[in-house]
Amino acid sequence: MVNRLLVLLAAAMPVVVASNAASAQTPPLPFPGAAAPPATAKPSTPAAPTPSPAPPAASQAPGVPSASTLGAPVYPGATPLEVIDAGQGQRIYLFGTNAPYLEIVNYYKNVLKVSGRELFKAPAMQQFDIGRFQEDTMTYQPSVVVKDYTWNNQDGYLFIDGTKEQRFKTIIQIVPPTIK
Repeated sequence: MVNRLLVLLAAAMPVVVASNAASAQTPPLPFPGAAAPPATAKPSTPAAPTPSPAPPAASQAPGVPSASTLGAPVYPGATPLEVIDAGQGQRIYLFGTNAPYLEIVNYYKNVLKVSGRELFKAPAMQQFDIGRFQEDTMTYQPSVVVKDYTWNNQDGYLFIDGTKEQRFKTIIQIVPPTIK
């Protein structure tokens, strides 16, 4: 009887481990209405190291789409955080920076030649539209949204990449007009 119970427990063990992995917490979304990023599977065996490619041009960070693809330039020095599938073929590109919120807002006012609109006073959020919203083919307004994460004495937006934690004072969200 004891052996049979041990066999049943051993058979159930992988199910418990799998369900615990599936219920891992996801980080909070940086903007209201943002879609959760799709879950990605981690390979069980480490991949062989690959030779590093040639360094990118100084004007573009690795893995960052061009300004023509995004519909707006990325603030110089901003760190790419993640790309979120927003549905209907749209993507949300998130960038973090420790530059002050007003500096980022002024940068986009000058570069985009529009004043944008204030979404919230506290925490401060400013949106700059960069394309027309098409209800039948889009989920989100093509835009650049800048949000202050130091409001109310907060330490900034917490971004975790593996075991590395970083905080950013300001988050930039870019939703391109179309994916090119």
